[in-house]
Order: sequence, then C-alpha cells, then structure tokens
Amino acid sequence: MSFNTFGRIFTVTTWGESHGPALGATVDGCPPGISLTESDIQPWLDRRRPGQSKLTTQRQEPDQVRILSGVFEGRTTGTPIQLMIENTDQRSRDYGDIAAAFRPGHADITYWQKYAIRDYRGGGRSSARETAARVAAGGVARAVLRQLAQQLTITGYMVQMGDLVADRARFDFAEIDRNDLFLPDAAAVPEWTAYLNEIRKAQDSIGAVIEVTIRGCPPGLGAPVYAKLDTDLAAAMMSINAVKGVEIGEGMTAARLKGTENADEIRMGPDGPVFGTNHAGGILGGITTGQDIVMRFAVKPTSSILTARRTINQAGEEIDLITKGRHDPCVGIRAVPVAEAMAACVILDHLLLDRAQTGGVRGRIGSAGEAGGRE
Repeated sequence: MSFNTFGRIFTVTTWGESHGPALGATVDGCPPGISLTESDIQPWLDRRRPGQSKLTTQRQEPDQVRILSGVFEGRTTGTPIQLMIENTDQRSRDYGDIAAAFRPGHADITYWQKYAIRDYRGGGRSSARETAARVAAGGVARAVLRQLAQQLTITGYMVQMGDLVADRARFDFAEIDRNDLFLPDAAAVPEWTAYLNEIRKAQDSIGAVIEVTIRGCPPGLGAPVYAKLDTDLAAAMMSINAVKGVEIGEGMTAARLKGTENADEIRMGPDGPVFGTNHAGGILGGITTGQDIVMRFAVKPTSSILTARRTINQAGEEIDLITKGRHDPCVGIRAVPVAEAMAACVILDHLLLDRAQTGGVRGRIGSAGEAGGRE
C-alpha cells in the first residue's frame, strides 16, 4: 500500500504528481446537504498559490479547482467529492540533471531505495505541489465546519524564521493576511522580508516555525488512547513536506517546567469550568478542553538551492549538484495554509467521530446536574 488516504470518517485521498497533467483529492464521508461550490474552496487555494511574491517560488499556477462529483445543485450529496487542479506551468527540463542523481535533503534517494523507480520531475509525489490537493480538501472541511461548528476558527501564522522570533506582545491576528509572510506583527514585516531577500540572493534557504490556533472547538473531541486529538493533529502536521517537529501547547518547553507551573488550574465560572492557563494547548488526555488548541511545527530549510552540494548518483559516483528550478527560499511561508487545511480535516473528522460515538452527550459540571450525570 502507498498510504495516500487519511481520516477515519471524513477521509481524504490525494492523487497526482508535481509535473503531471493534474492533481487533486477524493473526499469521502462528507455529510449530505452542505452548501458547497468551487468558490467556497478557491480562496483557500489562492492563499497557498505560488508566484504571488518574490518571497515564494515563481512557478505560475492558477490552482483553479474543479468539483467533478459529489455535489448537486450546490449541495453535497454524501457521495465522494472529486476535486481536480490542473498543472499548467511545469518546467520539467529544469530537472534533467537529477534524473539519475539524488538531491541532498530530498526524498530522491529514499524513493529510489524503496520503489526502484521515481518521478524526478520536481520530486513527483514527494513535491510540496501535492499540498494543493490538501488545501482543496480543507476547503470542503471548512464548509462543513461552518455548519456544524459555527464558532470554530483555524488560524495559522509564522512565529519564527531562522534567528528571527516574533514578538508576542505585538501580535495582531488581523495582520496575518495583510503581508506575504503570514506574520501577525506588522512592525516586523520589513525586517523579516529583508532578511529573507538576503538569504534568497545568497542562493540559500531558511527554516521556520509555524503556529496554528484553533478557537471555538467544543470540549470532548478526541479519545483517550489511540485516537487522541493531539496524536492525529501531530501526525497531520508531520505529514506536510519539510516538517521535522511538532509540539502541542508548551510542547518541548514543558520539560523545563515544574508540576506547579505546568498544571492548568481550574475554577468554576458562570458558564462552566474556567482554566487559569493553557499549558496543555487545549487538549488533556487526548480530548479537547474547550480552550484554544495551540500547536507549532518546525519546517526545515528548502533543500532545493542554487548552491552546489555534494551527493551521489545511481551509479554510486560522487558528484557536486546544483538544484535548478523555481523554489521557495522559505517553504514555511506556504506551509501556513496547508497546516490550516490539515487541521480543518482532522477537527471535522473528530467532530463526526464524536457524533457517531456519543451523539453529543456530555457530562454535567456544577449545580445544573447531579455528579456523574450526563446531558
């Protein structure tokens, strides 16, 4: 099996290659009767689309999505939704030099070792181009969430690029979509842009840290052992190209905290439990608390750079290789809408799982019900 499907009830199967005629996704398990048109999906693809600034790859792809099935008269039918995005600006000639050579930092060598065949044009299936299909599927998930969880929002943004770290005292979520870096700090944009331009001109690349905040998620999603919500969110983020680490809440920082510092104290508020802090990142025992879900992931520097690196070819000969083509100097930028899409798919999947198992039943807290009662 090649494992191109994720999800349990709301499932997404992506297909296609970087330099093939098209790529896309088959979305199954979508509830019927949801309002859905291509215009509901396209804005999310436009946020990820390449060639929109000098800070990303100059490959010009309109990324126009087409819905081929699963929708009738503007509403989902409950049958598989087929999404297709045509590739229109492939330059396969850029990859002729690596037809029999392995680019350092890429999956070329592992694909060859595993399958004994690989599509060297842009990396084929391992290319970040595949994530366009995920963003399209995420657009479907968001359309469903708008109906089932109207208060829920998913926001991704950059918090670190190389040595530059965002100042949280200046965070303004309204600024995220006003700059090319998805940076929630307007004052930092000029410095970060200049920093990345210098790296690009030096024919190099840089890594980044992306944070995703999910607000308005109801308590009770997830399961205690093998379907922990944080497990599935972490797996979804790790599946994104170039991601090398994921953390929820305090994450790795929790190793430096004492129990008295890390435990999120609870008080009773007028509308239910109130947590004094959110070190857990909105998830305890794999189940949502109702607080903001906060996660971060680290994206490695783009491996495709115009500076020669040592490698080998299929004959085992040692060579120096320059990776030609059009590439992102910081792939973390366009990882933001991909992360949001993956989060939307996971949250919807767990929402549907919860409805199937509990029907929305919740344990009561406070004078509204007896101890151990359910509502």
